[in-house]
Amino acid sequence: MANATGWHEVKVISERLGHANVAITIDIYRHVLPAADAETAHTLTLTTLERLVGVAGFELVLQPGPTFAVAGEHRGAPVLVPDRLPALAPAEALARIVLPLHLEWSNEDRRRDLAVRADRIRVYELVLGEGTHDDVLRYVDPTLLLDVFDELNLPEAIRAAWQPAVARWRGR
Repeated sequence: MANATGWHEVKVISERLGHANVAITIDIYRHVLPAADAETAHTLTLTTLERLVGVAGFELVLQPGPTFAVAGEHRGAPVLVPDRLPALAPAEALARIVLPLHLEWSNEDRRRDLAVRADRIRVYELVLGEGTHDDVLRYVDPTLLLDVFDELNLPEAIRAAWQPAVARWRGR
């Protein structure tokens, strides 16, 4: 049986390529997989992963992720702000979403359309005010945030915590 890490990597690649199951991915790309034994047939090295992604027409790029730091406090809770915010793919940045209950607990209809400016503003207010760092990375696009930041209805402490990062991202 493959080790957990190797199996997970093959599974993720299989899902991203749109294959119905991992066996299809392994059968198609067996020529780029390590050829040692059944254990290593399901384990990918970074080099093998890069070749596999390249065969699919993509490029493997590694970049550091954002680091969140406490930039203030609001209602006794820390306000976490990232040092950088990765751009979302357009389909994600402008998606129709259903907000998780921890973000939109007071409204029965949690559906929002991020392509609609008013919905995007409301989502960004909720995420910056009450969201986790995962929520920020999932819902907030940096370019779209810069576009609406001055319009967001944020508590003063949250605006003050985010303002330096927004100014830095705007180049000010």
